[in-house]
Amino acid sequence: MGTTQLTSVPEPKYQHLKTVIGEALDSDFAVGEILPNERELAARFGVARATLRQALEQLELEGRLQRRRGVGTTVAPPRVGVDVSTTQHLWPGVADEAWQPQDSAADAVPAAVARVLETGAGEQVHVVRRLRISQGQPVAAELLYVPAGSVPGLSAIDAPAGPARARAVLRELQHLALDGQDRSVELGSARADDAKELDRLPGAPVLVVTTRYLSAGRPAAVSVATYRADTCRLTFGDSVDLVMAS
Repeated sequence: MGTTQLTSVPEPKYQHLKTVIGEALDSDFAVGEILPNERELAARFGVARATLRQALEQLELEGRLQRRRGVGTTVAPPRVGVDVSTTQHLWPGVADEAWQPQDSAADAVPAAVARVLETGAGEQVHVVRRLRISQGQPVAAELLYVPAGSVPGLSAIDAPAGPARARAVLRELQHLALDGQDRSVELGSARADDAKELDRLPGAPVLVVTTRYLSAGRPAAVSVATYRADTCRLTFGDSVDLVMAS
């Protein structure tokens, strides 16, 4: 395919370029194929590299492209449907083998999470880290914040760290009666830790799902799960939106 020059259009140039590149992905590239570098693509479509980057970022956000460490930009496979509904009203760790506990430690709760958890900023809580695996690949990284008052029996458990400690926190949490869940979803950018666990580049688009678990009329735990926006298509059952302040 030769050089493609863009005609004048009323919409932003990068938006039109995104459409043109999307059509080229359908006709000229296969899933998993590596795209030429930015210089070659900019010359091919007759645009500035800044315009090209905007178009590529949009295509990545829509799940058409993936940026992979040490590989480059590749054509993405269809998104995987991931059920994040609250219809079952279960505590995290119950009947869900997709989530793999990684570690747990005591740490200060971030201010944004403290507001949702209705606790003091900087208060020490149990932080459980889990990964969600789909088709053998990590698609989400979760931090579950659990106040000490929600798991009073945990101090008697001899599991100082690692997956065993994470599973112990989850088991103790299940001793409470779960009243319900609130959930919200927002678009974000991958932090360094999340990017490393999910094999993404820092700043890559992600979907952040925040869930508040309620017991006895009060928040008992808060989950902040970061999903890969390029590979995941979130599906929902009945849920109630929760807005987490920034």
